[in-house]
Amino acid sequence: MAEIFSFSFNAVMPILLLMLTGYILNRLHFADDAFFKKANALVFKLFLPVLLFMNVYEIDSLGNVNWRVVLYCLFAILLICFSGFVVAKIFFRRRDQIPVITQCVFRSNYAIIGIPLAETLGGAQGVAFASVLSAFSIPLFNTLAVIILSHYSHTEHKGEIKETLKKTAKNPLIIGVFLGVAVVAVRNMLPLNPAGEVVFSIERDLPFLYSALSILSKGASPLALVVLGARFDFKAVGALKKQIFAGTFMRLVMAPVLGIGLAFILSEYTPILNVTSAEYPALISLFATPIAVSSAVMVGEIGGDEQLASQFVVWTSAFSMFSMFITVFIMKSFNLI
Repeated sequence: MAEIFSFSFNAVMPILLLMLTGYILNRLHFADDAFFKKANALVFKLFLPVLLFMNVYEIDSLGNVNWRVVLYCLFAILLICFSGFVVAKIFFRRRDQIPVITQCVFRSNYAIIGIPLAETLGGAQGVAFASVLSAFSIPLFNTLAVIILSHYSHTEHKGEIKETLKKTAKNPLIIGVFLGVAVVAVRNMLPLNPAGEVVFSIERDLPFLYSALSILSKGASPLALVVLGARFDFKAVGALKKQIFAGTFMRLVMAPVLGIGLAFILSEYTPILNVTSAEYPALISLFATPIAVSSAVMVGEIGGDEQLASQFVVWTSAFSMFSMFITVFIMKSFNLI
């Protein structure tokens, strides 16, 4: 347990430190707000899409995957999204806050914290399943977020389904993931050479391109976090206490209880699912990690209460050390991981 707590602490603290760096830079007037807004757009339109493309590209094969668990995870994300929306709709009135709270409940930091956590808990098998799951969960996260933010944040687009779908299709994060899926699909259809390798791969035949994309992807998270910290305002905490508590509680308590608890019941007491020790780490990573850093970036680009979205990233990241530790402790107690 000490190792798991240490990992959770070491996974979350760099996020908080990078955001603190951005906050200090802003307080020192290193750059004005216009600079950080442009940096925010750069992260959203270039760095994060490349990161998501590379995450999917690294998947070796889609064979031998427990597709029932994948489908369950997608269903659970939809269930948690709906639950979060209902709570936000009932208890909060501001139109620009409802989609932000809903997003906080269902959208996890799967790419940055989740996949490394799955590797720590499940080894090679754990990270293999987690990587495959990312090809489906990340597009769903982003699709739901774009639909909710586009349709609900802007009154001028209310009811314009066509406009919402256009925004969804043009979202850079979704484009990045689907390009990755397309490349993996084409790679799996290519013939093999005498050495048993595919006849063409970006990594082997276009190493300069692969290196450039790899470098860009590694810069996505640090830049996103520094920009996020620069735009953070502690003065807003007092006015948003109720919203911050509700979103953080639902993200770190309700989401893992629903997502992992329902999977356990269906796996142990019904023939519907058969979740193994290689797959439970991915479920922990999907449902028990804090909200994605890109969520605040997306709110800034599409619309909604950007200050509340930034607060959610900070507070869910801080308290996730405890929620992940408790979740892993319970799973260990039941010999599930």
